[in-house]
Amino acid sequence: MINKIHPIPAFTDNYIWACHDSESDQIAVVDPGDADPVLDYCSDNNLQLSHILITHHHADHTGGLLRLLQEFDPFVVGPEPSGIKGIKQFLHEQDSIELFGQQFDILEVPGHTLDHIAYFSDDSETPVLFCGDTLFAAGCGRLFEGTPEMMANSLNKLTSLPGETRVYCTHEYTLANLAFALAADSENKALLDRVEREKTKRDSGLPTLPSSIKLELATNPFLRCEQDSVKQNVSSHCGKPMREPVETFAALRSWKDNF
Repeated sequence: MINKIHPIPAFTDNYIWACHDSESDQIAVVDPGDADPVLDYCSDNNLQLSHILITHHHADHTGGLLRLLQEFDPFVVGPEPSGIKGIKQFLHEQDSIELFGQQFDILEVPGHTLDHIAYFSDDSETPVLFCGDTLFAAGCGRLFEGTPEMMANSLNKLTSLPGETRVYCTHEYTLANLAFALAADSENKALLDRVEREKTKRDSGLPTLPSSIKLELATNPFLRCEQDSVKQNVSSHCGKPMREPVETFAALRSWKDNF
């Protein structure tokens, strides 16, 4: 079973999540955009890289893959439509994989990209979600390839998971996302409280992640498009009333893109 999930920082704001096997010196990593920090982490801790999980094709999630294959020959899984070189098993909705004796179910979550998948496990005391760039702490990914409807449906799929699910996204965007969330959902007391907690973590040099589904439902404006407060703020920003949640979501995403 996985007994520790550790963030390996990469670039300026990426996290490569390292999953430790409780019974060996093996680890798996999620979305290694850069090989160097993974190689350093393995060397410093006498670890062997046995698996790589890929969520989507963007270079900051796959750029280290080929070098890590040369160094360790790990088993690599990821989405089929991606064209990513090095994947040994392609995954689709309703597939599952076993990682260190723990089952992960595959969820297709297009929107940020069309090939995006997420990995969910409730095979341990606390459920775990690796969601790449679909759901962020207090935000969601940009719509580079998909539509607002696609992304809204993908987020709904993720938020149907248990509230205690730990959300491991791959970027430390939390404070910037919270600044926007305050504009979109300014009267949200839970959001105001979260801002202070997350600032304290960053001031201490700590990651704000993982988040949880419960926390995101309470404070993430992209998951609160049916709330009157969010609809009113988006309507005010756009200068027209929002009638449907997906219309609110699309306007909210456009607002964030230019915030």
